[in-house]
Amino acid sequence: MKERWSEYSRSIEKSREYHKRYQIAVNSPLRRKILKMLKKGKNLEEIKKETGLNDRDLEYHLQILEWGFCIDRSGEKIEVTKEGEVVDYIE
Repeated sequence: MKERWSEYSRSIEKSREYHKRYQIAVNSPLRRKILKMLKKGKNLEEIKKETGLNDRDLEYHLQILEWGFCIDRSGEKIEVTKEGEVVDYIE
């Protein structure tokens, strides 16, 4: 079952955890670049080619983005969440 923001809004401790995870996810310039590419509709092969990442390293960054509430994954489908859209406003 996927974690949702609503699960983290019930207490101050949970809210801090949510914000910590989100901050870790978007703090990396490489992960922000991945988010921007996903928003533009690029597939994983295009992202690997443009970033120079291999399968394992890209998967690591995708896991951090998912853990930080920036993307939702369902099989091969990846969607940028509202949280992930922050890339439109930073840098």
